[in-house]
Amino acid sequence: MSEQKLTATPGQTVGPFYGYALPYPKDNELVHPGAKGAIRVQGTVRDGAGEVIPDALLEIWQADEDGNIPQKTGSLVRDGYTFTGWGRGAVDNVGNYTFTTVNPGPTEEGSAPFISVVIFARGLLNKLHTRMYLPDDEAALAKDPLLSSLPQDRRRTLIATREADGGLRWDIKLQGEDETVFLAYPGA
Repeated sequence: MSEQKLTATPGQTVGPFYGYALPYPKDNELVHPGAKGAIRVQGTVRDGAGEVIPDALLEIWQADEDGNIPQKTGSLVRDGYTFTGWGRGAVDNVGNYTFTTVNPGPTEEGSAPFISVVIFARGLLNKLHTRMYLPDDEAALAKDPLLSSLPQDRRRTLIATREADGGLRWDIKLQGEDETVFLAYPGA
């Protein structure tokens, strides 16, 4: 019997996306907008040429205000009371996204609070993983292992800005100048 060499299947773009759970009611509301401590996280998703991407989908995972990682079910059926730490939101037709959530607390004393973000968009062969750090604790940001492993000009692509109303603004650029830092997880 002759030895047969197998060829890898070529990559395909992310998708297709099916209507089940994409979107679902209150998918981008981790907390009710009127809840105590609720903030708005918003930004714009752009491609390498700086053009907005009107059909990206973002998922976020985060700790609660006390730094606890939620272990509760209920992300697809929002009850208005249970904080699951997970949300999904589509960008609008001009590339903007928004989430209603709370400021995550540090998961360890002295660590920098962040929100994990996954981006799905047309043309991507795989989803993109990144983090959005809160800008408030400069000492914790300086000690963060991920941020301190990056050149200074690249770090800023992961740090949100605090808006006058207490919310956060964080823009995402998929490639090119000022590209957001993306993470690779072995085996993922």
